[in-house]
Amino acid sequence: MLSQDEAFARIRLLRSPNIGPVSYRQLLARFGNAAAALEALPDLGSRSTRSYRPANRDAVEAEIAAVRKAGARYLFHDAPDYPALLGELDSAPPILTWRGDLSLAARPCVAMVGARNASAAAVKLAREFASALAQAGYCVVSGLARGIDGAAHEGAFPATIGVIASGIDVAYPPQHAQLQERIAAKGLLLAEQPPGTEPRGSHFPSRNRIIAGLATGTLVVEAAPKSGSLITARLAGEAGREVMAIPGSPLDARSQGCNQLIREGAVLVQSPDDVIELLSSFDGTPRSSFREAATSFDYLPDELAEAEPAQIASLLATAPVAVDELIRQSGASAAAVQLALMEMEIAGQLERHAGGRVSVRG
Repeated sequence: MLSQDEAFARIRLLRSPNIGPVSYRQLLARFGNAAAALEALPDLGSRSTRSYRPANRDAVEAEIAAVRKAGARYLFHDAPDYPALLGELDSAPPILTWRGDLSLAARPCVAMVGARNASAAAVKLAREFASALAQAGYCVVSGLARGIDGAAHEGAFPATIGVIASGIDVAYPPQHAQLQERIAAKGLLLAEQPPGTEPRGSHFPSRNRIIAGLATGTLVVEAAPKSGSLITARLAGEAGREVMAIPGSPLDARSQGCNQLIREGAVLVQSPDDVIELLSSFDGTPRSSFREAATSFDYLPDELAEAEPAQIASLLATAPVAVDELIRQSGASAAAVQLALMEMEIAGQLERHAGGRVSVRG
């Protein structure tokens, strides 16, 4: 069990400037606890032109009070009831806030995503698929958006998890406020952003990685090219999960995204039984070939040494590059490269991208 002091320090560490999921975990691995990591942050952030200050204690206290007022609780990455599949991601959220029935996240999960401006036929299909999957024992995960997301939640209710891009106390979109509250009461509502946070564009890809990470597979019902649903599918593929899509008419732009996924290696499904067959036999190796899994590394505290941030920075540009390529070109150990990247991130000089890629901040 975490002490209250360590839990407070962890929240403060994650809310500090330029600390993301990867650097958060590396700091804990290097210093052993959040309190020690907080003490080291000003020195690690000294590469910045300005002095580095961790998150304000008063702001963290106000956040905790807001979480309690919303009837929510915190879930830390190393808690026994943290969703196991989500925890496998290198970028898994270190801290979530939640309301509802957390045991739903321990059940077999399937993500369902699709167009906001979905056709009536696709909305009906999503509702029917979700209902059948819930009856078969699956929990349906989606993002509470209009269209396919809302239909999936409704069809599976109460066996559904809503992942939102806002704080746990902010309803978005507003027309789904009642649905969001129903999910918080009878299903499970998850948020990565602090309470009071209104959704911004950058929050939605982060939310999508949680949706994909919770589930054994992601099903795209209807989607246009370059939609957020395809981002979720790509993230699922990079995590080594199953990627599925329902085909549609080539004459309908809202089906082009699904047809594109299938052409690029997603599994074509036409019934809930197809989904159940795929996921019930899933052994960690997806039948879909939509994306290769990203390379991952283990970081041991005693290996966190000796690659100069300047050396690694000289290899970076604004175009994202895989971390394993940096390791190959620098000749340094994986842990040393990760330490240099962490120092650059804390100083506000590094941006992390999906698939274990990084770039200098534009």
